[in-house]
Amino acid sequence: MTGDNELELVGLAAEIAREAGELARQRRREGVHLAATKTTLADIVTDADREVEALIRSRLADARPDDGFLGEESDAEVGRSGITWVVDPIDGTVNYAAGIPAYNVSIAAVRGTADPETWDTLAGAVFAPALGELFTAARGHGAWLDETRLQVTTDTPAGALLATGFGYDPSTHDGDIATVRRVMPIARDLRRMGAAALDLAYVAAGRLDGYFERGLKPWDFAAGALLVREAGGAVSRFDTATPRPMIIAGGLSVHARLLEILDTETR
Repeated sequence: MTGDNELELVGLAAEIAREAGELARQRRREGVHLAATKTTLADIVTDADREVEALIRSRLADARPDDGFLGEESDAEVGRSGITWVVDPIDGTVNYAAGIPAYNVSIAAVRGTADPETWDTLAGAVFAPALGELFTAARGHGAWLDETRLQVTTDTPAGALLATGFGYDPSTHDGDIATVRRVMPIARDLRRMGAAALDLAYVAAGRLDGYFERGLKPWDFAAGALLVREAGGAVSRFDTATPRPMIIAGGLSVHARLLEILDTETR
């Protein structure tokens, strides 16, 4: 495969995400083995996370050997093509380990460095193997769930159905709960699924009206943010100089309301 055509890139991302997701699902059936904890006892990594990332990395290297790579579980690699693949092999590892089906493989192709403040996302795929759903987006070509084109919600007369997540560090929980209190006046209800890429995919699909969370890593949102934008929504990140940047996503109206409430720099 040659060139940086967005449709070629998303085709490759989708193909590898499906294969990687099926491997993750097979390993889940065989039984999950915890490999380590990371930042805290709650922040786990399984043997499957590492095996799935190794598969993705190998497939990408075979197809596009000049590209760079940024994954959650292995060392970053700077490429020669200007394209970097940003990968979360199993987003929602705690769900995965517990047997909850809300987990996914997230793969994005970006032009630029591994810094999300500088990159331009070209293609992304989010595959939820336990649910059998493949979300894809290519820049300028819309966002899709299999063969169905996605569109964010534009009207929330009963209030917005929102999603969020909490950090693994218990010292951050009070602040996250305070953030929830600030947004609840505009919410119909709140979901806390535990898989950022799926939250973003669900915003793109109109299943959620908006999403906000602090402390995401680049691989958590690279593909999902493109899904939202290509489905007609908006995504913002701020406080990026801090250890826990905030990301906000939603349809244009909900995104604007969340931004007004949460971005203190605009007040």
